[in-house]
Amino acid sequence: ATATDRLTVTMTSTRRTDILSLIHLRSDGRRPHEIRHMSCHLGALPSTTSCGSALPTSACSGSSLVSMGLTQVLCVVRGPCEVGRRSEELPDRATLEVNMRTTPFAPPGDRRNVNPTTDRRLIEQSHLLQKALSASILLHLYPKSKISVTVMVLADDGGRLEAAINASTLALMDAGIPLKDMVCACSAGRWNAGGSDEIVVDLNRREIQAATGTGGGGGGTSDTIYLPVATMPQRGTIVLSQCESRLSGGAEAFGDVLESAMGGCQMVMEVMAAAVRERGASLWKAKEGRADVMLHDW
Repeated sequence: ATATDRLTVTMTSTRRTDILSLIHLRSDGRRPHEIRHMSCHLGALPSTTSCGSALPTSACSGSSLVSMGLTQVLCVVRGPCEVGRRSEELPDRATLEVNMRTTPFAPPGDRRNVNPTTDRRLIEQSHLLQKALSASILLHLYPKSKISVTVMVLADDGGRLEAAINASTLALMDAGIPLKDMVCACSAGRWNAGGSDEIVVDLNRREIQAATGTGGGGGGTSDTIYLPVATMPQRGTIVLSQCESRLSGGAEAFGDVLESAMGGCQMVMEVMAAAVRERGASLWKAKEGRADVMLHDW
């Protein structure tokens, strides 16, 4: 082989991640404190006021579709409506029911049906989602009623809990349910990669596997942290913070990661607030009779 051929083989064998690490960029080209591209769409499904229909789509009070990078989540809110069983009725506040599901094609490379009633991760994340939303919803305004939140994960490239929290908040606002503040979620992580100990925001699937050691890449040491956080940014209140890592740096290391995650939540709130303003402007145009109507030939 000639010298040119050897040079070509050497250049093509260099991994993209190695080139990005040399210029201090992450595997997807982002800076350490940069969130993934996020898009929000309120009113993804047609809304109705019926709660007693057998069809789930006909009982939609509000909905939203949120994409964070390659992770995409659809949320549907139903209610407030009458509680089916009197034993589940609360005299002083509404009952919040949260169900989180995932499609078989959501996780890459793992096409299998997951039962939401037996899958441990889905049950745990449903409880965390319910806890985060309960801190913001004014449940005392709807006693003896039920508010149902259903989340469907359409694509999972990491951070599905954070995307589910953001989508649920927007769907609740689309349904007209009063909140104390928007609940915004983002993650942050820290691990020793390539000799540098950096804090990154809004981790994707590959980065989560490196931080938790679930991808076989040698992660999950005592120096790694993965921290999903949900906050009410305008109040400065943390409603959810879950860390399953063993911290070697103590409270100081945890505080640095937590501060970065809260900064990511602030950036997420700006995107969500812009989507709410856009939704409000479109509804106002419809009220004045200036809305654009799109007809589909099904």
